[in-house]
Amino acid sequence: MSQQFPENFLWGGAVAANQVEGAYLTDGKGLSTSDIQPHGIFGGVVERHPGDSGIKDVAIDFYHRFPEDIKLFAEMGFRCLRTSIAWTRIFPQGDESEPNEAGLAFYDRLFDEMANYGITPLITLSHYEMPYGLVKNYGGWGNRQTIAFFERYARTVFQRYQHKVKYWLTFNEINMSLHAPLTGVGLPEGSSKQAVYQAIHHQLVASAKAVKACHEIIPDAKIGNMLLGSLLYPLSSKPQDVMETLQQNREWLFFGDVQVRGHYPAYMQRFFADRGIAIDITAEDRAALQSTVDFISFSYYMTGCVTTDEALNQKARGNILDMVPNPHLESSDWGWQIDPQGIRILMNELYDRYQKPLFIVENGLGAVDKPEADGSINDDYRIAYLNDHLVQVREAIADGVDVLGYTSWGPIDLVSASKAEFSKRYGFIYVDRDDQGNGSLERRRKKSFFWYREVIGSNGASLKG
Repeated sequence: MSQQFPENFLWGGAVAANQVEGAYLTDGKGLSTSDIQPHGIFGGVVERHPGDSGIKDVAIDFYHRFPEDIKLFAEMGFRCLRTSIAWTRIFPQGDESEPNEAGLAFYDRLFDEMANYGITPLITLSHYEMPYGLVKNYGGWGNRQTIAFFERYARTVFQRYQHKVKYWLTFNEINMSLHAPLTGVGLPEGSSKQAVYQAIHHQLVASAKAVKACHEIIPDAKIGNMLLGSLLYPLSSKPQDVMETLQQNREWLFFGDVQVRGHYPAYMQRFFADRGIAIDITAEDRAALQSTVDFISFSYYMTGCVTTDEALNQKARGNILDMVPNPHLESSDWGWQIDPQGIRILMNELYDRYQKPLFIVENGLGAVDKPEADGSINDDYRIAYLNDHLVQVREAIADGVDVLGYTSWGPIDLVSASKAEFSKRYGFIYVDRDDQGNGSLERRRKKSFFWYREVIGSNGASLKG
C-alpha cells in the first residue's frame, strides 16, 4: 500500500540556540551550562573568564545572520522551523523576578521573520542548557526551587509569544539526563542515581506545569515532550536478552510514560526498589503530573542492541549512549549505526503505546563534507540517508501512525552538541567554519539543499523507494 504524506504535513528543520546563535553574552544574556562546556557534552566544565573564547561563543552567528538563514530555509520550502529559546537570554541568572527585555525582543524579531515566509515555529523551552546561575547557586534541578524558576520562565515566553508560537516542546531529549547529568539536570558528572532521578522528577513536574500554563495562556497551542528515541533490539533471541532489552527500553520510555499518562508507571517501583532509590514525590507533584502533553516528539538517529553475554558486551560510543553494535547494520563516520527501518518500528511502538500524534523533530546524518574545486558540495550520502528514513516514515503513516511533521536535524551546519566540532556536518547549507573556529561563516547550498526542496515541494512524492 502506497500512501503520501498528509497535505498539512510540517516539513522543515531543527536547530538549537546554543549550537547556532553565538552572541553568548550579547544583550544581557547570562552564562548557561552549555557555555561552561566549551568542548561539548563529552568535554569538561570550564569556568569562563573575561576575554576567553570557545567555538560556541560565535557558533554560526545566527543571532546576527538569522534573516539570511530564514530566507534560505524558505527557499527550500520549509513549513516549520524548530529552534529553542535560550533561557539565559530571558532570565540571565535564572532567578530574576523580571525578564530581560533585550532577550525577549530578539525572539520577537526571529519569529516575525519566520512569519514573513509563512514558516511555523516549533519552540523548545530548554534545549541542552539551563542558567549556570541556577546550577551554581541552587544545585540545578536537584533543588525543588528550580521548578518555580522554570515555570516563571515558561509563563513569561507563553505570554509574550502567544500570538506567534503555537507549537511548543518542554525539554529536549529529556531522557538524556541519565547519560549526561550536567547537560540534562545541572548535576555534576558522577552524581548518584538517587540524585539524578530526584532531579529528573523535579524536571518532570516542571514540564507538566509548563503544559498546564501553555494550555491556560494559549488555548489554541499544542505542547509536546521530546524523547531521545534510543530504540534497542535484543542481540539474540535468548529470553534473557529479550527481557534485558525490555528493561533497557523502559529506562527511556519511562519519561514518555509519565509525560503522556500523568503518573509513574508500575515497573518503576521495582526499578527504584532494586536500586535503593527513594524519590520524594509530594501529593502536589502527583496532581501537577496530571497535565499531560498533546503530542510526542522525538529524535531518531540510530538503534543499538542489548546482550546479557558479557563476552559480547563491547559497547560502541554513540549519541551520548553506549550501545552494542548490530552486526547487520552499517555505521556512519562517527560510528552511529544506520537503520532506516528502525524509525518505522519506533514510530509504531510509540503510537501503539500512547495513541497521541507524533512529531519527528530530529533526524539526520553527521558527516565530513568536502567542497569540490568549484566550491560545490555533493553530499549524496546525506541524500541517501534522509531518503531512506523518509520512505520509512511514509510507511509508518501508511501503518496508521498520526504524524504532525518532520524537522531534519541541523538544516544548516552547526556546532555539534557532543564534542563542539564543526567537522561533523548535518546541513543542507554549508557554513564556512572549521573546528578551530576559522572561516568566513559564508553560507553555501549543498546538493542536498535542492534535493530537500524537491521533497518538500512534492510533499514527499519525489522520494525513491
